[in-house]
Amino acid sequence: MADHPEARPYDESADATAAVDAALARAGIADKRVLLVMGANWCHDSRALAGWLAEPRFAAMLDAKYELVYVDVGYKDRNIDIAQRFGLDAIKGTPTVLVLSSGGALLNRRSAPKWRNAASREEDDIFAYFDEFSPEP
Repeated sequence: MADHPEARPYDESADATAAVDAALARAGIADKRVLLVMGANWCHDSRALAGWLAEPRFAAMLDAKYELVYVDVGYKDRNIDIAQRFGLDAIKGTPTVLVLSSGGALLNRRSAPKWRNAASREEDDIFAYFDEFSPEP
């Protein structure tokens, strides 16, 4: 039994580009950032992070600061153009988590690919990362 919640929000049939574009548009209007989670339902770390982000504590904080969008990357072979659009050459691990400005600037280039251990991270550490996020230099 997992000691973290799980969710399966990665829809392989979704129009990921349209979803990202819509999130950026909403973020611009609401003066928020975009939290772009690139993962897959087969990946326990992707499901774990999505599970935490759906918890009421996280959902309230995220709703105030971010437009959240999930993109299915298959076996790191689907929607890679979206990662490339924001400056990442490839998806090296799942999930890859991009924090974007409302204008589409990638704000966490160094830490974006470092979420593939999301299932083993502490709840409070995950919460603090997104709640206290400051752009990387």
